[in-house]
Amino acid sequence: MITDPQVRKLRRLEQQGTAKELAALKAGMDPKTARKYRRLGRLPSEVKRMDRNWRTRSDPFAEVWPQIQELLQRNPGLEAKTLFADLQRRFPGRFADGQLRTLQRHCRQWRSLEGSAKEVFFAQIHYPARLGASDFTHCTELGVTINGLPFDHMIYHFVLTYSNWETGTICFSESLESLSEGLQNALWQLGGVPQFHRTDRLTAAIQPGVEGPKAFKQRYQALLPHYGLQGQAIQAGQGHENGDAEQSHHQFKRALDQALMLRGSRDFLSRDAYEDFLRQMFVQTNAGRQQRLAEELPLLRPLPPRRVEACKRLKIRVESDSIIRLAGNVYSVSSRLIGEWVEARLYAENVEVWYAQKQVDQLPRLRGKGKHKIQYRHIIDWLVRKPGAFADYRYQADLSPPSPRWCLIQYRPRQEAAIASPGDHVQVEHHNPNHRSLTMTEKAFVLDLETRTVTPIPVSDEMLIQLTDGTWETEPIAFDLSAEQIAELLGYADDLTPEVKEAWNKVAKNGGGLFIVP
Repeated sequence: MITDPQVRKLRRLEQQGTAKELAALKAGMDPKTARKYRRLGRLPSEVKRMDRNWRTRSDPFAEVWPQIQELLQRNPGLEAKTLFADLQRRFPGRFADGQLRTLQRHCRQWRSLEGSAKEVFFAQIHYPARLGASDFTHCTELGVTINGLPFDHMIYHFVLTYSNWETGTICFSESLESLSEGLQNALWQLGGVPQFHRTDRLTAAIQPGVEGPKAFKQRYQALLPHYGLQGQAIQAGQGHENGDAEQSHHQFKRALDQALMLRGSRDFLSRDAYEDFLRQMFVQTNAGRQQRLAEELPLLRPLPPRRVEACKRLKIRVESDSIIRLAGNVYSVSSRLIGEWVEARLYAENVEVWYAQKQVDQLPRLRGKGKHKIQYRHIIDWLVRKPGAFADYRYQADLSPPSPRWCLIQYRPRQEAAIASPGDHVQVEHHNPNHRSLTMTEKAFVLDLETRTVTPIPVSDEMLIQLTDGTWETEPIAFDLSAEQIAELLGYADDLTPEVKEAWNKVAKNGGGLFIVP
């Protein structure tokens, strides 16, 4: 569209003696357009535009438009592309693909003039320190990895609707534990409490089909009064009511994606490194909101003296196969607790097991339902005694160690020389520098996880010498444990601690134990 400054420039150049075509080019218009405004002697703003009320070509849909209109009245959600495909099917060869845009324009005009009224969104006034909104957002599509492994995660995202100050916490499910931890992290980082907290209809916090204050579940109702918050929940299927959080999701994830591109890599050495990166992102995004945030901070209510424990407590009995069932998943615990009632505390990312007012174990929480986590250290002592049970063990896949082939060797040292005797035990005498001798059971065996077989193995004097003297040629993946330590320390290779490695070198001085070697 030609503007008034362009025509003025055209006139000025012509008055200076510039050739007409060159003046038109310098003014940024076609020579024909220049001749038009030269002839009119007016500026574009002074020329009245004539609205054309006739068609330059015949309407290809004139004959079928009554049928299309009837379909639109009956089903307003029909798209022009669907209607066009139907016309091509009913009238072969009559409508070319290039006429789709014409039909789309017809349908758009019909909806604007005769269609049903569209939903109206009413802009809201936001007041300082009044409302904080939150929601969960999936971040798997960002492609973040930890040491090369995919890191599928979510972020609990909190935003103050007045200043748009925001923060977030990594989580893995939309559980009440994740909501409680994320909300409390946000409030303590903010340093105060707004009047209201709005969230969508999380099943962990909101009862389906119930509206109003009674919709909040008991545990969520216990969290809100602790901070003096008043809860708000959007209506079912009305995600736009939590639009502040939804829009913040979009903007934050876009900024995070750009920051990852700028970084040049989406891989992090550890989760802590990724969390540090996220904290820096929030600092950057909040930098331009300090002025409005300064208006909110004095109006926020003070924090309570302490946080609420972000966990769910359950009393549960340990079953005969040394497992407990929590939230639809199966976890193993120490076999010493079989038949006992324990307290399980479900946090967002881990499960604590308590017995007799003492924490006896901490397990990573499984995501979803129908899953199981069985650990070697809980059942290995009885698996050694019942090696045949391994072949068809229901949770065999959970027992896969770092190496595909491991040897389990059970022995005990003896002060006096061993005397050979028949039966299930083969006694081997070996005098080491400490003049100790060992008794080796023939229940030692190999678990071959590739072929899923259990094979007894002979134990040689040489193996015993290497074990007791600490002269094993390659450092074994091993745990030197007393009978009391087996269930506590036996686990995967990456669980090895310096203390356990040091204990390996002191095997001759220990009172017996269980070894795992490749």
